[in-house]
Amino acid sequence: MSIQTGQQAPDFTLFDTDKNKVSLADQKGSNVVLLFFPLAFTGVCTAELCNVRDNIGIYNNTNAKVFGISVDSLFTLGKFKAEQNLNFPLLSDFNKEAAKAYNVLYETFPAFEMQGVSKRAAFVIDKDGVVQYAEICPTPGDLPNFDAIQQTLNGLN
Repeated sequence: MSIQTGQQAPDFTLFDTDKNKVSLADQKGSNVVLLFFPLAFTGVCTAELCNVRDNIGIYNNTNAKVFGISVDSLFTLGKFKAEQNLNFPLLSDFNKEAAKAYNVLYETFPAFEMQGVSKRAAFVIDKDGVVQYAEICPTPGDLPNFDAIQQTLNGLN
């Protein structure tokens, strides 16, 4: 069942690239943007996350914390974050618990027939933990609607 706007966001606890546990429940009081992406070091994922990096001020101005989430290991994500100079946390969903909770896991990823890869998806969660925006991209080559995400964040402040 897909995550819908108006419902409580499923909680999760994942490791970031600094080996710290990050829980969604600990983010209450801030708006949160979750960006699930298939794989580090791929072209579209790099473009997506660098777009967020280059526009981080927009998110900061709306009291939003951005988290990129993929099934890559925290070590792979750490190297990716460093190489791309990303200025927001990347979380490793290596065990695929968050992707399953948000129903954004491919049974078989279209490229290379890999199983257990996250779909590209975006969720905006308000200060009370309620989903205000949910988008699952139709294909891995599609990017989230950043304008709609920003409009949602602007409406929360």
